[in-house]
Amino acid sequence: MDYRKLLLDKLVALDAIDEDHCPVVTLDDYFLGNTQEDSIAPNQCGDGRPSLSNIYRRFKAVESRADVQGVYVGLHESWGESLDDDTWPAAENIHVFSSADAETAEEWVTGLLSDGISAGEWPYGKHKAAPEPAPGSHLYTVYWD
Repeated sequence: MDYRKLLLDKLVALDAIDEDHCPVVTLDDYFLGNTQEDSIAPNQCGDGRPSLSNIYRRFKAVESRADVQGVYVGLHESWGESLDDDTWPAAENIHVFSSADAETAEEWVTGLLSDGISAGEWPYGKHKAAPEPAPGSHLYTVYWD
């Protein structure tokens, strides 16, 4: 199965819906088949940041929690460059919808060499097709520079 092509097809469709905001895809959409270590948090890649497979495993564990509604990957504005080459589309951040408190959410990013996790608004505006957190859930965003 060509996961990269499936992801790119999905991103093109999402871009057609809202080209003013970066697309958001599921954790599996982004990580399945992705072996390009610098596709997310490239500045920390090779500098102590866990491997892609470890990041994926960590967020799959978060996704399976009873207090988590979903985990999504926010693409970087340059994702479209992957349409013209063989790279994996670049990601900017990871979003978690959860009813957990901020202290619990902070634990999820320990050891990821992230710039932290924040609660609140979509960092660059909400894509029209992005899911909504359920009532009582927060939007947490994990950032890397």
